[in-house]
Amino acid sequence: MNELLNDFEQALLAVDAVAAREVFDRWGAENVRSEFLDQIIVPVLDKIGDGWAEGSVSLAQVYMSGRICEKLVDAMILRDPMPVRSHPRIAIVVLEDRHILGKTIVYSFLRSCGFSLLDYGCLGVDDTVKRAIDDKIEVLLVSTLMLPSALRVKDLRRQFDARDADVKIVVGGAPFRFDETLWKEVGAYAMGRTAFDAVSVFAGIEGGAS
Repeated sequence: MNELLNDFEQALLAVDAVAAREVFDRWGAENVRSEFLDQIIVPVLDKIGDGWAEGSVSLAQVYMSGRICEKLVDAMILRDPMPVRSHPRIAIVVLEDRHILGKTIVYSFLRSCGFSLLDYGCLGVDDTVKRAIDDKIEVLLVSTLMLPSALRVKDLRRQFDARDADVKIVVGGAPFRFDETLWKEVGAYAMGRTAFDAVSVFAGIEGGAS
C-alpha cells in the first residue's frame, strides 16, 4: 500500500498521467477498483494540498494532479458504473478562489458514489447565483481556501434569499475547519470536513431535515 501511495504521488507531482494510470491498474489487479479513490486518490491529493500550503508543491502541480485524478475517476466510473442515486439537484463551485483541489476531491468522490452533480468551476457570487437559479439547484456545495472568499458566502445567501431561491448551501475548506462556527455566521445549511460528510448532508435533506 505504501509503495502504491508513493508511486501515485510521484506520478501526480511529475504530471505523468501514464504512470498514474499504471498505479491504478496495479491496484485493480488485486483490489476493488472502486476503492481506489478512497484508499489512494484522496490521501495523496490531501498530501499534495498540504505540500502546496507549505510551499513545496506548485499551484500548477496541484491543478494538474486534480485533472489527472478526475480522468481516472471517469475511467473508473465507465468501467464499473455505480447505480445513480436519488438525490436533490446538486452543483459544486469554488467561490472566488483558484484553489480547486478540495472541489476535485469532493466532486470525484460523489460521482464515484453514484451522485450526479454540476461542476461550476471557479465563479464569483453573482455568476454562481445566476447559474444555480437557472439550473434549479437545490444543494450548492461551496469550496473556499481563503477567509475573504468564505465570508462571501454570506452574500451568496443574501442573494438567494432576495430571489426567494430555496438553495441549501453546504460549505467546506480551510476557513471553516479553523473556525467551526463560521459556517453558521455566513448562513450556510451545513459544513463538511470531508467528502464523506456531503453524503450525510444529502441523506438528511432527503429525510426531511431542515
